[in-house]
Order: sequence, then structure tokens, then C-alpha cells
Amino acid sequence: MTLQELTGANIVSLAGSFWWPFIRLSALFMIMPVFGDRIGSPKVRIFLAMTIAVLMAPMMPVMPTMDPFSLEAFVVTAEQIFFGFLMGLMLHILFGVLSMLGQIISMQMGLAMGVMNDPANGQAVPLVSMMMIILGTFLFFVMDGHLIAIDVVVESFFTWPPGSSIYDLNLMKVIMMLGWMVSSALILAMPAVLAMLTVNLTFGVMNRAAPSMNIIALGFPLSMMMGVLSILLTLSGIPSQFSSFTSHVLNEMRLLTTGG
Repeated sequence: MTLQELTGANIVSLAGSFWWPFIRLSALFMIMPVFGDRIGSPKVRIFLAMTIAVLMAPMMPVMPTMDPFSLEAFVVTAEQIFFGFLMGLMLHILFGVLSMLGQIISMQMGLAMGVMNDPANGQAVPLVSMMMIILGTFLFFVMDGHLIAIDVVVESFFTWPPGSSIYDLNLMKVIMMLGWMVSSALILAMPAVLAMLTVNLTFGVMNRAAPSMNIIALGFPLSMMMGVLSILLTLSGIPSQFSSFTSHVLNEMRLLTTGG
């Protein structure tokens, strides 16, 4: 197609092949873990989304032609932002499993007050949760989870192109994943919870058998030691479990637009 053959509709269609991926990717990077953290620069996210959108443009299907200043274009843009937020939220749920795991273990071993400020989210989190999140971040990048997430967004333009109704999205999957986050964190924390419960029951029996013994002075250090041992045992199984959790979340992201 030469410049003389270009019409207004063709120009709008060519611009849409860049604009819609840019909007969807920008919303994803604004809320996606690591990329969307508060310590990250919004300019870097926008530049990254723009670069990927330019590379994606030749692969995109034919985009709908509409007046860029019309109400229809505004609604479609809002839908792309909402879809990008959903994708980022599902990835946040993945990291929420590790954060909740750290909070459960911290409460069981008496470190609930041992918190530090998380510069990424601007809130105080337990030390064990921060360690779990850092480990999960390394595993996520090692497994190329960020690249697969972008690939899922590319595929979404074929399964849920711009202009499709938002009611076509399987929003129930996002709601069900909140319960999946809690259950997955409990499954990972169950060995540590049972170990700490055994320790507490043991000290309860000792307190009844020898009331004169200072159980508090003796029990707190031993609980901490048992908690550290439980953390070490939990960390040994996290890589394989986190890999399966990541695969599950990415698969749910694909099914979000297919209704599967």
C-alpha cells in the first residue's frame, strides 16, 4: 500500500494496531508485580509498553476502525485498561501466596511484630514475607514468567480483540483465584504450622508437669529455633511448588478470554 492509497480508515486501523496493544500493556505494567512497584518509574513502564507495542503491531489482527475521539473509542480504551488490570491482578495473586505464607509462619513462630517497610508497596510486611517475596521474584524471572505473561497478552488480541464485550470475559476465574491464593498458602504453611503446634503443645504439657519452670523464658528461644528450622524445610519445597503455581496462574490468564 502506497501513501497515495492510504485513506482515513486505513490510517486509523494502522494506528489502532499500535494504540490498543499499548493501552493494554501499559495497564498490565502499572499493576504487574515488580514492574508496577512504587519504586519503579512510570516513564520506564510507558517506554517499555510502547516498545513492545511497536514490536507487536505487525502481528496484530485487523483492528476495529472507529473515530478516536468518539465515545465508542473511549469505552474500548477503558475496557483495555480494565483487562490489563485483571491480568496484573492475577499475577499479584500469585505473589500473594508467598506473602501470606510468610505471614502465617511469622505468626506461628512469634515474629508477628518483626516487620519492615516494603518500599515496593509502601507498607509494613513481616520479615519472613519479604524473604518469600524476594525468592518468588527471582524464581519468576528465572522461569521467564514475565515473558510468558507478555505472550499471554499477545494471544489475548486474537481471543478477545478490542471492541469485544467485557461480558465475554470469565471474571469468575479472578474471583475463584482469591480462594485459591488462601488455600495454596495454607498448603505450603501446613508443615510449619503443625511443627509449631507440636512445640506449643509440648510446652503446655511441661507447664502442667512442672509449674515452677519458667516456660516463657525457655519456650520462646526454642520456638524461634523450631521456626527457623521450619522455614528452611519450607524453602526447600518452594521452587517446585512455585513453578506449578506460576503455570496454573498463567494458564488461568489464558482461559480468562476463552471462557474455558
